[in-house]
Amino acid sequence: MKKNSYGKRWLNLMSKYSIYFVLLALFIISWLANENFIQPNNLKNVANQISVGTILAFGQTILVIAGMIDLSSGSVLALAGVLSVSTYVNTGSLLLSFVVAIIVSVTCNILNGLMITKFRTPPFIATLAMMTMARGAALLYTRGQNIYQIGDYIIFGQGSTFGIPNPIIFLIITLLVTAYLLKHTIFGRSIYAVGGNEEAANASGIDVNKTKMKAYIINGIFVGIAGIIFMSRVNGGMPNGAISYEFKALTATVIGGTSFTGGVGTAMGTLAGAFIVGFLDNIMVMVGVDSYLQQVVRGAIIALAVIYDIWAKTGRTDKKLRSAE
Repeated sequence: MKKNSYGKRWLNLMSKYSIYFVLLALFIISWLANENFIQPNNLKNVANQISVGTILAFGQTILVIAGMIDLSSGSVLALAGVLSVSTYVNTGSLLLSFVVAIIVSVTCNILNGLMITKFRTPPFIATLAMMTMARGAALLYTRGQNIYQIGDYIIFGQGSTFGIPNPIIFLIITLLVTAYLLKHTIFGRSIYAVGGNEEAANASGIDVNKTKMKAYIINGIFVGIAGIIFMSRVNGGMPNGAISYEFKALTATVIGGTSFTGGVGTAMGTLAGAFIVGFLDNIMVMVGVDSYLQQVVRGAIIALAVIYDIWAKTGRTDKKLRSAE
């Protein structure tokens, strides 16, 4: 009996913390493959590189836990970013440019939320429509031209505070906010309930539509911040920037253990998923893996993560049925 009990505990431990074991294993393998991998500057560079995608991923995590998705984040990032850059170029105010990016992004996400809650549009379709509209609006506003000579605006993505790159500071702040919201607030509990079983959540008194709208508003704030950092890092307002970044965010989210079926996920898991992708990209470049093969590897990892998610969800369902019997 004791051996069986220890076995179950070990399996539960592996299931709960498997993403961190994978991250540790990848870190060690990368270190063995190239000793320069563990140099502080390289690790800081990895964290800096994944900052924009990870901030987007935290927003995706909240949405996916609630049973939703955002395919428009890359395009909304571009729209919010170019309008933010344009504001700075015309006013010279960093604060106003920051606020503009947040307002634009939150507005787009409110529209996403309204399409989903009021008009019952599936999240996939609603955000796909917003993806096209936001990208078109960014291109229309700039006439397809990049905005250059952005001056001190670069401080958001290229500056540092106490020796820590500002993108990493933004990353840490959004991580803490996401973790707090999910673990210590009524909103967080509502998110898990809605994603786990929307009808049961509604029956228990949770305002499902209000919860969904809040999730999209928070996602909008994160996308706006990501837009500011992205445009600052590329040193210009680029309406065609951040293409496919929504899929980078979803990759980190899914690899980090957030279930596409809803109701399961953590901020730390998403961070681990983002670092797995970041470490993998970094070591593949360092050892000279062909760029086309890198895409194949990334796709395979997403497929494996989704397969594992389905397997784990099926296992949990079967276990509940057996215990009910």
